[in-house]
Amino acid sequence: MTGIIAAAGLSLLVSFILMPPLIKILYRFKFGQEIRDDGPQGHKTKQGTPTMGGIVIILGAVIGYFGAHGVTMTPPTVSGVLVLFLFVGLGCVGFLDDFIKIYKRRSLGLRSGAKMLGQVIVGVGFAVGVTMFPNSYTYTPGSTHLSLLRDFGPPMAVWLFVIWALLLIVATSNAVNLTDGLDGLATGATILSLVAYVIIGNWQLRQSCVNALEPNCYTVRDPLDLAVVAAAALGGCIAFLWFNAPPAKIFMGDTGSLALGGLLVGLAITTRTQLLLLVIGGLFVLITASVIIQVGSFRLTGKRVFRMAPLQHHFELKGWAETTIVIRFWIIQGLFVAAAIALFYLEWMPR
Repeated sequence: MTGIIAAAGLSLLVSFILMPPLIKILYRFKFGQEIRDDGPQGHKTKQGTPTMGGIVIILGAVIGYFGAHGVTMTPPTVSGVLVLFLFVGLGCVGFLDDFIKIYKRRSLGLRSGAKMLGQVIVGVGFAVGVTMFPNSYTYTPGSTHLSLLRDFGPPMAVWLFVIWALLLIVATSNAVNLTDGLDGLATGATILSLVAYVIIGNWQLRQSCVNALEPNCYTVRDPLDLAVVAAAALGGCIAFLWFNAPPAKIFMGDTGSLALGGLLVGLAITTRTQLLLLVIGGLFVLITASVIIQVGSFRLTGKRVFRMAPLQHHFELKGWAETTIVIRFWIIQGLFVAAAIALFYLEWMPR
């Protein structure tokens, strides 16, 4: 528990310290957000707001994680380092995307093919890595089984698992990216998801098969360290939200959204809760589904279901205030997270 508190606290402190100078630097070099012409007209006032704030979330989380291990005098685990690798790696892909947008003064950065290639390279490294490094109990950071609340079904071939993991990584990182359209929306939703993984990791530690071979024990390799990773990112996100709350002084950019999406997938795979991520990240699923429905409907019928996609912009065009949308969407995400934690706990309870 000391490691969890230390990781969150250090990350929060570091991110709070680094954010104001980063905002000044970005303003000085005019590293501002380019707003799409086809977006809501009210967003034109956000033109030039500094972006790439995800840099501080990443730095805060990494410093918080390794700092917590320094405080507790314990070595980092393979599981924790692999999740951080996915987190930082996708953040680098997002950074390139943001930098190109700023440098070329356009709302589109990396071409979709190049962006996908970057996600695949990082994702393959993570997916292969989690099938390796067994501990003395033969537990690896990840499993080639499907998982909901724990592993189930027969194991997949490693190559098939890598494809499955890539689908999760690309889908979730892009889902968080789509959600990052209003001030504070994606950050607040991610904070709630990370709270779930702090609780899950801590619970899996207390009910680990390493401590007692009980019917409902968990075979997760490093549950406590995964909770530390989640707590470190949580601290960074809370600090960022202070500056990202409406009206935002800085945006996370693709640097932050791709990184945080990757982090959530990394935690889902290593805690054996792959499919539960659909509930833990329920708001991200809804917003992504709105885009799929909108595109599919327009291509098939020539008609739009929503006034604009993603979903948050539909409500903007209906006249909802931005803060109203953000708070109500946070409430929806909170209900999803509460449902996920309830499912996780109820499955564990002895029958």
